[in-house]
Amino acid sequence: MSLPSLKEQVAALIALPSVSCTQAALDQSNRPVVEQLASWLGELGAVCELQEVAPGKLNLLATFGSGPGGLVLAGHTDTVPFDEALWRSDPLKLSEVDGRWIGLGVCDMKGFFALAIEALLPLLERPFKQPLLILATCDEESSMAGARALAAAGRPLGRAAVIGEPTGLKPIRLHKGVMMERIDILGQSGHSSDPRLGHSALEAMHDAISELKALRVQWQGEFNNPQFGVPQPTLNLGCIHGGDNPNRICGQCSLEFDLRPLPGMDPEQLRAAIRGKLQPLAERHQVQIDFAPLFPHVPPFEQAADVELVRLAERLTGHAAESVAFGTEAPYLQQLGCETIVLGPGDIACAHQPGEYLDLDRVQPTVELLRQLIGHYCLHPSQGES
Repeated sequence: MSLPSLKEQVAALIALPSVSCTQAALDQSNRPVVEQLASWLGELGAVCELQEVAPGKLNLLATFGSGPGGLVLAGHTDTVPFDEALWRSDPLKLSEVDGRWIGLGVCDMKGFFALAIEALLPLLERPFKQPLLILATCDEESSMAGARALAAAGRPLGRAAVIGEPTGLKPIRLHKGVMMERIDILGQSGHSSDPRLGHSALEAMHDAISELKALRVQWQGEFNNPQFGVPQPTLNLGCIHGGDNPNRICGQCSLEFDLRPLPGMDPEQLRAAIRGKLQPLAERHQVQIDFAPLFPHVPPFEQAADVELVRLAERLTGHAAESVAFGTEAPYLQQLGCETIVLGPGDIACAHQPGEYLDLDRVQPTVELLRQLIGHYCLHPSQGES
């Protein structure tokens, strides 16, 4: 076998751009990433299956061994967009500074695949009594189309799944839901010298944003869950586009925002409340307002505290299972019958940021942890079954 080294694998994955974005101009295929992973994993003896979810968007399922049960090590191959000018280094070139690897996706979360391969290497000569599946998905950072397609297909995976999102090597058993929504306002353009000549979509959007901020305050007063580090629902105004010139009344404006409900909050009730605020604005500003989700919402996730995988992860890491505010593909793997946790080496605080990094002192502990999990579920599965 002539696989690249761990560091070379991470560098190769980062060098393959695979941005997933709601803006078509920024969106990219993840095919080069999954094909590179399939090449390496196939060389190690995996049976590799590519699932095309949409043109240029693919999932990879690489399987070692066969039969029911086993372990899924899962992650996504896409990244968020990046502002290259804000990086001190090339975001698509792995660099090492002050005990950290730096590069786009090193933490969230291409680096996890290389760590999983490193964990697997010394175990390949041993018989797998239950399968190991390495799952690499597309579009987690936008639509979650890859995970949704898997869940829709309904094909059972393993009895346990570990998603290597950045959690600081602490097991996560619950997270909030994710709603990505869009408001489009169509007004009437006109010469800016006379406001009577048009109806400003931008001014209507200003009022719409004020209503969203007021709803955010209302919901944060009504809903609270102390199991989360951010115990209230959040609403983030993510991107806005509108108008074309200072001397024209803005004829069109769009806003995309992100809403993170707590378990128990009904997405349709939240959307109904938003619509109730937008309709009077449309009448007052004499504009047309369209409001719709960008994608179906991601459900909140909760894995029972007393299942085997949670107990095992707590024992191996020395940390009690926690919650996070960000969303993952966990609900979809759970739908396929997997006991599921989120557990990876990176830190969410640096994800989606210039200078995204992975501390090198997390590398070997992650490899050892993944090796223990593979051993438990694939090499000695009878030890974990009652």
